[in-house]
Amino acid sequence: MNENDKNTLCRQIFDTVGDAVIFSDRDGIIRLWNRAAEGIFGYTEKEAIGQSLDLIIPERQREMHWKGYRRAMLSGVTKYGSETLSVPAVTKDGERISIEFTINLLRDAEGKVLGPVAVVRDVTARWMREKELRRKLAFLEAGQTAA
Repeated sequence: MNENDKNTLCRQIFDTVGDAVIFSDRDGIIRLWNRAAEGIFGYTEKEAIGQSLDLIIPERQREMHWKGYRRAMLSGVTKYGSETLSVPAVTKDGERISIEFTINLLRDAEGKVLGPVAVVRDVTARWMREKELRRKLAFLEAGQTAA
C-alpha cells in the first residue's frame, strides 16, 4: 500500500468511526473534528476547526479543564489514555450532555507534545437511565427505613 492509499484509508476510518475523534493543539484549538463529533456536538467540521475547546466545555467546568490540560501539555503525561473520563459537555444548541472519552498525547519526531487526541462517546441516555435507577433506589431505601 502506498502513502496516498494509506492517507486515504486513514481519512476514511477517521470519517466513518462511530465515536467522535477530536485533536486539538497545545493551546486547546481544535485542529481535527470528525463526522461523529458533528453528530454529537452539532458543529460542522468547518465551524469547529480553529475554535477553542471551550466550544464544547460547559462554563462551570472550564477552569478545572484548562488546569488539567495545561498540566498534561507541560508534563507530557495523561492518565486518561487507558482510563475513561466522564464529564458533562455542551452542544451547539446549548444542550448539556454526558460524554466519556480517552485522551492520548500526540508527539512530533523529537517527542514534543503536539496536543491531545480524544475519542469521545455520548453517554447521555445511559446516564439518564442510571440517574433514574438511583432515584428509584433512594425512594425504595427511604421506604424501608420509614417502616
